Amino acid sequence: MSRIAIMGSGAWGTALAISLARRGGHQIALWSYAKDVATTMREQRENTAFLPGFQIPESVAVFEDAAEALDGAVIVVSVTPSQFVRSTYERFAPHLRAGQLLVSATKGIEDETCLRMTQVIGEVLAARGMELPCGVLSGPSFAQEVAAGAPTAIAIASTDPKLAARIQREFSSGTLRLYTNDDVVGVELGGSLKNVIAIAAGIVAGLGLGFNSNAALITRGIAEITRLAVACGGRRETLAGLSGMGDLVLTCTGSLSRNRSVGMGLGQGHKLDDILAGLEGRVAEGVRTTSAALGLARRHNVEMPIAEQMEAILMRGKAPERAIQELMQRPGRDE
Repeated sequence: MSRIAIMGSGAWGTALAISLARRGGHQIALWSYAKDVATTMREQRENTAFLPGFQIPESVAVFEDAAEALDGAVIVVSVTPSQFVRSTYERFAPHLRAGQLLVSATKGIEDETCLRMTQVIGEVLAARGMELPCGVLSGPSFAQEVAAGAPTAIAIASTDPKLAARIQREFSSGTLRLYTNDDVVGVELGGSLKNVIAIAAGIVAGLGLGFNSNAALITRGIAEITRLAVACGGRRETLAGLSGMGDLVLTCTGSLSRNRSVGMGLGQGHKLDDILAGLEGRVAEGVRTTSAALGLARRHNVEMPIAEQMEAILMRGKAPERAIQELMQRPGRDE
């Protein structure tokens, strides 16, 4: 029996805890940064703030103290928003120990540094003279459906085949299927960049532009994501899989997508600040990832026209109609 610490009690972290508890065979610790959220989960056995309607099994121990959650954990899964990964790992680091396996389940790129989450984690640990193996968990997976037990397939990527095989074995169940991959760069960037395209897909829906437009956007979106991932060292075939095209299709078409919902609001004429306030603490990673993705693209001299238009809408208030028009009027090129 393994002790698994899920560090982050948003919708995805809570869904993973529920899935692992349902599978059985583990001790599950779920850590919440917010004391009131932890208290509610312990007392009501429900995450009413981020994943209402799903019972948290009694076998899941809930903590607001990181040291207690990490104590004895063999596998540590971080599920915090990308903007807090560095600060939370600085908080976790004193309580980590040799032999633990780390898994990043956060989809995003750090502002300013343009680092992927595993790079951020590695940098924080290196500053303390530590080095622990770290994998990436990503793929098409709405938290609500995982919590409900709907069949779901995702990827676990690591350059350490033993880590990937262990996470596959420990997390797989009758409702959650994991595929291993050694392309950390491709899996991590696929999961992060799809959120940018999902905002664009939401704008298309909000403007009422139809299915043709959405199909074109998804197709050109995966081309854009693939260009950058390959330039950063990822493999093209990875982006045709679960953590690339699979995750992109889900997030661009599913009504449960927060990033798509943000785009829909923009397409309908709402202000970004009002849309984000309406999320009530939930995170749409694509909003922050857009600028970081473009920073990474500039470093590698990669063209990302959709992301450029999304940044103009999100950061400079550009009219969505004008952004779509400019994308359509770009000079012709080969596919």
